[in-house]
Amino acid sequence: MADTTADDGRIIELEIGDVAHGGVFVARHEGRVVFVPDALPGERIVARLTDTRKSSFWRAEALEVRDASPHRRPHVWRQADIDVAPELRPGGAEFGHIELAQQRALKLHVLTDALRRFGGLSDPEVALRPAGATDAASPETADGTGWRTRVSLHVDADGRVGPYAARSHRVIAVDDLPLATAAVEDAALALRGGDPGRIDLVQPADGRVRVLPRPEEPRGRGRGRGRAPRRGPAVKPEIVVEQVGERRFQVDADGFWQVHRLAASTLHDTVAAALRGAGGIDPDAWHLDLYGGVGLFAATIAEQGGPATRVTTVESDARATEHAGENLAEWVGARAETGRVDRWLATLAAEASAAERERLSRGVVLLDPPRAGAGREVVESIASLAPTAVVYVACDPVALARDIATFRAAGYEPADVAALDLFPNSHHVEAVATLTPTGTRG
Repeated sequence: MADTTADDGRIIELEIGDVAHGGVFVARHEGRVVFVPDALPGERIVARLTDTRKSSFWRAEALEVRDASPHRRPHVWRQADIDVAPELRPGGAEFGHIELAQQRALKLHVLTDALRRFGGLSDPEVALRPAGATDAASPETADGTGWRTRVSLHVDADGRVGPYAARSHRVIAVDDLPLATAAVEDAALALRGGDPGRIDLVQPADGRVRVLPRPEEPRGRGRGRGRAPRRGPAVKPEIVVEQVGERRFQVDADGFWQVHRLAASTLHDTVAAALRGAGGIDPDAWHLDLYGGVGLFAATIAEQGGPATRVTTVESDARATEHAGENLAEWVGARAETGRVDRWLATLAAEASAAERERLSRGVVLLDPPRAGAGREVVESIASLAPTAVVYVACDPVALARDIATFRAAGYEPADVAALDLFPNSHHVEAVATLTPTGTRG
């Protein structure tokens, strides 16, 4: 089947309406919805149709602004601005042409709209604040740049190094990386060639940038075209240290840690406030930290409960679990377990004693699932444990809202939702939702 229709490539004018989930904006053309990036509500633009395969909606790319929004500014990434050909605009800063305050207003709108449409909340009250808002000693930059401590670049078959062009897998060379910290930007721009694949740059708390090549190799016969990660001798990854306040966390250099230089501390403070708002931590209860990584939020829980706090963190990545065990060693009641959260919860439900269930019912469950959300099975398993509160850290508004709807059906209502702008100049927004039982659980 062909990937295009006769309409692909057609130049049209569009009146831009609302913002949509995913960093695109909504227009209508001949009665059909058209999604287009690099625009703003209220603008009139010239666009090129790029995907007209679906009857329900089309996609387009912005070429020119005829009537600009008062909230439009020169893009913080010059090569991604509207006067650059769409195929040459780097991805990753899709809100960089919007004044920072308006970016946050749009993100808040996307989040509250998702809570209404998918979460069933009639009038959600959500406030949004930037990273580091509670730490005056480490303010964010005025234009929302210079925050990425982790950047992934790509190397193509010609040795070209750079990010992908927006909405593609085409590598383009760039002159700057304004969202990265200065040290990461300098290290990235100094890269020259290499084997096709990916190059990760990581700047942990010590300030030194690690450059981590991820070369690929052609797939073998019978497996189709493309490239796969190159398999060489097993090399134990370097362990680096990240810091939140006075607390240090060890993590593999290529392991997961928050990208924004202020994100981990901001999330720690926000989760700590959510726990206090839900009544605090009972040190004799049993608390869970699901999708726990290297133990950031388990430590937040244990700090409030004291040295004997019983908290179990569950993570599918064995290396992260190993680090979590070390990072939580000062709490005698802390455990780090490797496992898929859905399976681990199923085992817990089948094997927990009456005494353990009673302790779980006085505990808090914290979950920080991947972008797709926790899903119905995990949410219903959590609710069946009847914890005194659930604190949900989310990186996708729609996934959060859908899981909130499942929690509500199981007898938990959101008592508070805090939004955090941990990804300035992109469409992404983080949220921390606190859910408490309604008293009507079955």
